[in-house]
Amino acid sequence: MAGGGFVQQDGGRNYAGRVTTFVLVTCIIAATGGLIFGYDLGISGGVTGMPPFLRKFFPAVYKKTEKGSADKNQYCKYDNHLLTLFTSSLYLAALVASFFASVTTRVFGRKISMCFGGLVFLIGALLNGFAVNIAMLIIGRLLLGVGVGFANQSVPVYLSEMAPAKIRGALNIGFQMAITIGILVANLVNYGTSKMEGRNGWRVSLGLASVPAIIMTLGSIFLPDTPNSILERGHAEKARTMLQKIRGTDDVNEEFQDLVDASEAAKRVEHPWRNILQPRYRPQLVMCILIPFFQQITGINVIMFYAPVLFMTLGFGQNASLMSAVISGVVNVLATIVSIYSVDKFGRRALFLEGGVQMTLAQIAVGTMIGLKFGVSGVGSFSDAEANLLLFFICLYVSAFAWSWGPLGWLIPSEICPLEIRSAGQAINVSVNMLLTFIIAQSFLSLLCHLKFGLFYFFAGFVVIMTVFIYFFLPETKNIPIEEINRVWKAHWFWGKYIPDDAVIGADSKNKTTA
Repeated sequence: MAGGGFVQQDGGRNYAGRVTTFVLVTCIIAATGGLIFGYDLGISGGVTGMPPFLRKFFPAVYKKTEKGSADKNQYCKYDNHLLTLFTSSLYLAALVASFFASVTTRVFGRKISMCFGGLVFLIGALLNGFAVNIAMLIIGRLLLGVGVGFANQSVPVYLSEMAPAKIRGALNIGFQMAITIGILVANLVNYGTSKMEGRNGWRVSLGLASVPAIIMTLGSIFLPDTPNSILERGHAEKARTMLQKIRGTDDVNEEFQDLVDASEAAKRVEHPWRNILQPRYRPQLVMCILIPFFQQITGINVIMFYAPVLFMTLGFGQNASLMSAVISGVVNVLATIVSIYSVDKFGRRALFLEGGVQMTLAQIAVGTMIGLKFGVSGVGSFSDAEANLLLFFICLYVSAFAWSWGPLGWLIPSEICPLEIRSAGQAINVSVNMLLTFIIAQSFLSLLCHLKFGLFYFFAGFVVIMTVFIYFFLPETKNIPIEEINRVWKAHWFWGKYIPDDAVIGADSKNKTTA
């Protein structure tokens, strides 16, 4: 919207300005930070299913997967804690790094965090590509984790702060879109390198992680910092100039004043980690803990990490397994596009609730099919028709996650926290996400061995719980400027008692003045 003033809409205000090419380009560049996370999510499962890789680093697992192996239990043939540590160690490092990233993001700005994360990820990718032993492999994975921790801390916050409120959801989901593209590219790379002659296809797969790292590092160098971040570091005029540039108008007085008020309030908070524990921030604290917890307990990373391994466990051949992972990756990308177009039109709650119902039904179907075919003994295999039906249900599940809990799990925590606790809130979001990702990645193959097909019912049960939680406790936040978000919590039937009147009185008085 061009011109002066603003209007009330969906409980929030539209500031003066328009959606500029400048802000679209910067948000697209910043969103590429999701490529490194996505590429790693997709690459590890395919690599751990490659015989040359297993033979070199995990010979015990390789013996169990050979055709002549005496162990016929399909559920347990990849159950090896050292193998899962290869995947999960990254997320433990990301958890620790997220706390350091919180300080870096606040003190030095969002773009510095992105640049540092990209550089560290690049070093880790090169170490993995040239690894000659397990130690070198795990150290490389830990460095990848540091890069992921910094990227996941800074990119969603950057996107939420740059985007106009009316398309904040769509631009923020650009991060999840980049993750899904990274996963798809990784699946395609694995499919290609598995056909390479010799034994070094896995090196190409792991080493190519350097490409998204270079894209993110170089991209972040040319990005401007957000007006919020510039203000946070005490440069008011630079912040106003940047706000005018990204909004495409000189008339930014209302929005700039809200940013100044939020920045001054933030400066009065000396200890954001202590303050986020105050009752007035209870809704943000709960959401920054439970939303990433629920996002991971959906079981999505069972598919993202171990798709080729899972498909081979269920009797698919290596080529069929890698191709099935590619198909689910394509579905993931297409469904994320659906979310980009619908999140600011239908709202966050509608996508959360529909996605939850669809994921529950799909997981029950997958668990039932596996149970009927393999039982508890783990002996059996699918016919081609049954395998195609199973892949359909898995894609149904992936699509529901990709337009609901996938992007919204990053969007909601990044848009609900006021500036004074934003870095702490995002650090909690990333660290809980990484902790659960680590636990799921480390335990999945063992859980599959012990819970068998019941594991999918286990995840389905949690999806039901989290869908009920969203229905009762998450208010709609579409089209609400970040600086006004307390008005949403104050109006909520449960959270309203935690929000003091002075947290919203400023916004209310402005609305009355300009109505």
